[in-house]
Amino acid sequence: MSHIISNISKEFNPDITHPLYLIRTSLFRKISTYAPQLKGRMMDFGCGLKPYASLFTVDEYIGVDYQAEGETYHQDKVDVFYDGKTLPFPDNYFDSIFSSEVFEHIFNLPEIMLELKRVLKPGGKILITCPFAFGEHEVPSDYARYTSFAIKHMFISNGFKVLAYEKTGGNIEAITQLRIVYWNLHILSFFKNIPVLRSVLRFFVFTTNNVMALILGKILPRRQDLYLNNVLLAEKQ
Repeated sequence: MSHIISNISKEFNPDITHPLYLIRTSLFRKISTYAPQLKGRMMDFGCGLKPYASLFTVDEYIGVDYQAEGETYHQDKVDVFYDGKTLPFPDNYFDSIFSSEVFEHIFNLPEIMLELKRVLKPGGKILITCPFAFGEHEVPSDYARYTSFAIKHMFISNGFKVLAYEKTGGNIEAITQLRIVYWNLHILSFFKNIPVLRSVLRFFVFTTNNVMALILGKILPRRQDLYLNNVLLAEKQ
């Protein structure tokens, strides 16, 4: 596991001084837990930088993505681009599918769900994550947030069996993460021309809030009616 962790970028498995520590650390842990369930030929749908690739032990890893407005990364790791409507693969082509933080960026998700089902073999598994409590990002290509009920219904109504579902974070973590993002985007930006002071403030604000979230999360009642991410593992029937 230490070798796998070393292959994950600090942006996606950050330390406690990072502004996205709460949301990305919990995601990393959940994806690590379920990654061994995916086997054979796997599609990473909306792969981006393939940040979690080293967590999977599969026969073939194919990254698929769509060129859209608002993307903040280079797409040099994408193996196949699709047109936003039809995946360029035959029926029952993949043994498994992984998709992390992508569903909120798909305007025509009901159509794409049919495509994901089409290219997945019967009995094949799909692992997805998508945010619940997070601000707009990669604008303007940010279209939706899904509750736990909505995301499970979406898979069940499309002929999948939900094998596992979890929420990451709870009220404390979600509120704290939103506060940190607000400070990072709208307060600390005033100090962008004073690099040293800005770095000190970033360290203080991010670390203090992350530590407090960890402490309060242990002390206060655990509630998940507000949470950070959906994590779902399903099987095509």
